[in-house]
Amino acid sequence: MTAPVIEVRDLRKTYGTGDTAVHALRGLDLTVARGEYLAIMGASGSGKSTLLNILGCLDVPTSGNYLIDGIDTAEFGEAQLGLMRNRKIGFVFQSFNLIPRTSALANVELPLVYAGVRRAARRARALAALRLVGLADRAHHRPNELSGGQQQRVAIARALVTAPAIVLADEPTGNLDTRSSQDVMGILDQLNAGGRTVVLITHEDDVAAHADRVVRVVDGRIAQGVRA
Repeated sequence: MTAPVIEVRDLRKTYGTGDTAVHALRGLDLTVARGEYLAIMGASGSGKSTLLNILGCLDVPTSGNYLIDGIDTAEFGEAQLGLMRNRKIGFVFQSFNLIPRTSALANVELPLVYAGVRRAARRARALAALRLVGLADRAHHRPNELSGGQQQRVAIARALVTAPAIVLADEPTGNLDTRSSQDVMGILDQLNAGGRTVVLITHEDDVAAHADRVVRVVDGRIAQGVRA
């Protein structure tokens, strides 16, 4: 049987110490199969965003284990975590996180700049990623010249440009209207159909319905798993 792409064991995350300590994760266990489409739901403060940050190697647990492709990230230093973020994981954020004064193309190229890819190659790959999300004709537009839905599609192109095995999306439709939300979810659906593992956080039932499986985080633990 193929090893899971993501495996979390007894994950705990505590912020602060003593009486003021906040226990964001309290012994959470989670396994995500390669190519799975998973939605994570939970109330504000439940720990779901903390979990996603750890899955994305943006944060580290206080204790417990997080394995990617069977490798325990506890063995990684900051440089290795950075490589993991750049090469294996693509991020899509609710707030887009685009650089305002640069073009869509330059925004999509950015992960490849960090990866040391030469200019001609990264330009070609960034254009291909924009083409995949239907925005090749907006490559030279700045974010303020794009709609919210278009900005999120640029963000998805940026997440894809390094050809990551895992796409993590944090409330990807949270700032979008209904039509733009449908467009963005259609792209995520296509990515999963193409074999990528997709993990998204959402509070919207209709967005979660796109996933193969839904898990709910309550008080820092997985409360239940529901197959769609």
